[in-house]
Amino acid sequence: MILSEDTVPWVATRSGPTVLGVGTATPDSSYAQQDLLDMYAIEDRRIRSVFLNSAIDRRFLTVPPNGDDGRPRMETQGELLAKHKAQGVDMGARALQSCLKQTGAAVSDIGYLVCVTSTGLLTPGFSALLIRELGIPTDCGRLDIVGMGCNAGLNALNATTGWASANPGKTAMMVCIEVCSAAYVFDGTMRTSVVNSLFGDGSAAIAVSYDPEKPGPQVLKYASCIVPDAVDAMRYDWDEEQGKFSFYLDRDVPYVVGAHAERVVSDLLAGTGLRRSQIAHWLVHSGGKKVIDSVSVNLGLTRHDVRHTTDVLRDYGNLSSGSFLFSYEQQLREGRTRPGDYGVLMTMGPGSTLETALVRY
Repeated sequence: MILSEDTVPWVATRSGPTVLGVGTATPDSSYAQQDLLDMYAIEDRRIRSVFLNSAIDRRFLTVPPNGDDGRPRMETQGELLAKHKAQGVDMGARALQSCLKQTGAAVSDIGYLVCVTSTGLLTPGFSALLIRELGIPTDCGRLDIVGMGCNAGLNALNATTGWASANPGKTAMMVCIEVCSAAYVFDGTMRTSVVNSLFGDGSAAIAVSYDPEKPGPQVLKYASCIVPDAVDAMRYDWDEEQGKFSFYLDRDVPYVVGAHAERVVSDLLAGTGLRRSQIAHWLVHSGGKKVIDSVSVNLGLTRHDVRHTTDVLRDYGNLSSGSFLFSYEQQLREGRTRPGDYGVLMTMGPGSTLETALVRY
């Protein structure tokens, strides 16, 4: 059967910026959940249950040295910010170099650099620090996205691919740098314990270029959904009592996210000629066991569909903005995508916000 121009799906006639490669990095030290319970001598049954029933085996973290009581000592806000900077530059540089090695490109090829973080504040930001650290060309365009949370990786990828589309043949890079252990508060409350049981440290970099001749997935379209009524459900704000910034996650976050997942995916596929059943690959943010389950139920996804997401949660925890790129790296290693397959990338975070992207492999 010969398809007329009117019956060919819109998406089949489009091209977009190509993903050239991805690279990741973590701290050297990783800890099992039981290790952390023992290290901090946590005996509260409720808190132990949160840690041990999280679907997380290990996380990479930068734990402070022990104090006089034999436990990791409490860090000041200044020490946490210093850790954010030092570990962030180290991990970001290694992730970026790993990505470049995979693509066969050099630092001198980078024309645009976007850095994403939500675990600390720096001025100048990571983009300037990485340009100095790695010798990236000083005329490189740059953008720092700070404080958007776990969804920000796709917000930043949108900006990155937008620059690549406007500058064909040139390489744009995005680096997500999340030192979540620089955003921890230990006060024995359930609020902080939920956060402390979930997040891990990690950085992920991705390179893109608008060149239809280059092999790799093409990013075709984005769609967003923000739920203003749930603006306070996920936040990182000042804890006056502790004198530090502190994460907060409402218990209803999984249900808010899940309830809006179908809507944003429908918006993403609208006008493309694709049905949800034609999506072969799903890379969903590893936001937590209940978040993954809620999204899966609402979108009708199987365990197999979200295997990369659950693997990343198990081995790394929630890596905030870069989580979906860790899943993409696992997908690459698996090697089961076929040319012409379609995939959906999905992240979610404060706002409450869901971000999606449609890719063709």
